Amino acid sequence: MSDDWAKAAEEQEAKDLASKVQTLSIPEDASNAKPAAATEAAEETPSEASTEEALTAAEESLMRKVMRKGIIESKNNVEVYRKDPNNPLYSVKDFEALNLRKELLDGIYDMGFKLPSKIQETALPTLLADPPVNMIAQSQSGTGKTAAFSLAMLSRIDPKKRCTQALCLSPTLELALQTLESITKMGMKCTDISIRAAVKGETVARGQSVNEHIVVGTPGKVLDWVKKYKCLDLSQCRVFVLDEADVMIATQGHQDQSVRIHKHLPSSCQMMLFSATYEDQVVEFAEAIIPNPVIIRLHRNEETLENIRQMYVECKNEEEKYLAISNIYTIPVGNSMFFCHTKRSASSLASRLKQDGHQVALLTGDLTPDERVRVLTRYREGQERVLICTNVLARGIDVESVNLVVNYDLPVKPGSREADCETYLHRIGRTGRFGKTGNAINIVEGRSDILILKEIESHFNIKIAKLDYNNVEEIEKLGED
Repeated sequence: MSDDWAKAAEEQEAKDLASKVQTLSIPEDASNAKPAAATEAAEETPSEASTEEALTAAEESLMRKVMRKGIIESKNNVEVYRKDPNNPLYSVKDFEALNLRKELLDGIYDMGFKLPSKIQETALPTLLADPPVNMIAQSQSGTGKTAAFSLAMLSRIDPKKRCTQALCLSPTLELALQTLESITKMGMKCTDISIRAAVKGETVARGQSVNEHIVVGTPGKVLDWVKKYKCLDLSQCRVFVLDEADVMIATQGHQDQSVRIHKHLPSSCQMMLFSATYEDQVVEFAEAIIPNPVIIRLHRNEETLENIRQMYVECKNEEEKYLAISNIYTIPVGNSMFFCHTKRSASSLASRLKQDGHQVALLTGDLTPDERVRVLTRYREGQERVLICTNVLARGIDVESVNLVVNYDLPVKPGSREADCETYLHRIGRTGRFGKTGNAINIVEGRSDILILKEIESHFNIKIAKLDYNNVEEIEKLGED
């Protein structure tokens, strides 16, 4: 099915990978080279990494959305639970079977969608059923949740009625704007349907009312419009969507605000809750506001080492590490991610590579949400194919074209030289996604790094091979999918 979706085109496959990898050999005189800016990172203690604040659930969610260009293919089954066994559920294999208005169908195809994703096959007929059916849907980012509820919202609108008929809540301004963009694109040809954002910076003139058919916003702003300014009337609302429910619950105040907004909706309003996880808190929250829902779950693709080739390059000092990473940069793979242990190490490496004429992107926890969006968008679009980052991207960010992960610094637990095996798994798990074969190269400097590598091998019961430049067959495997 993945071939049917308009998703990110595969980067050029590495047909000449063998010759490029051979250039990873380190010159004999490298140890005598003049120390560079990157050596500053060697003076940084592991404990300094802990000064980088962890991302919030909303920030992680935004990054996942930014990195998605299309729909991921999942081989996992969709589970359906319903309290009413007499309520039949069926699936569709094409959008024509949904009997959509022509303008909506054209909008779907213009966005590049050709066939429904796995979760949409089951969710869409239920979301569009008449009479309306409430739903709780859980699936990871990139499986088509946003497109599904966008289509449902647009389909429920009666253009002849000038009032708000659909409301979607997102936990942050950035996520709300992402959703707004999706709905706007899908409904581009539905010129009789109006859409409005209810986020920070949006104002309503005194005495004016919000009459747009669809409102997408954050809980705080929507509640202000409903309660404080009384400019948004939800009495005619037909569809209520709570997106990123797990993030909403993790954000202080949003859960209470969402419940208060929910009380202003008519009993006939169709309720939809979407979440990337299905934890107890999410379920309890959902059951409190959504009566008799159909529950659809798509299991996550678990991270595994089975389809990732793991290797290491042994270096004598920091300068050799930089020479190795410079040569790795030239490997013509799709997208690569270089992981550093600290912000200083990542910044120094990025600066030196840029000084040497390489195009790289840098992502650390110091960046603002807007800056992260710009960096990730450029990386996703291929303007830079190498992303240098700290552990802020070690979890949950899936880019199909990433087929090489490099650990410039091996992951260690803060304040120690003990291997952080969980972070290692999440780091190299950025490659080898969606059934593809990935590659992970560890840059090892000195005996302490060797001991960390052995600790990782022991933990996962694996053997990480030393990269052999003379073994052509082994090198050629790096270019295989």
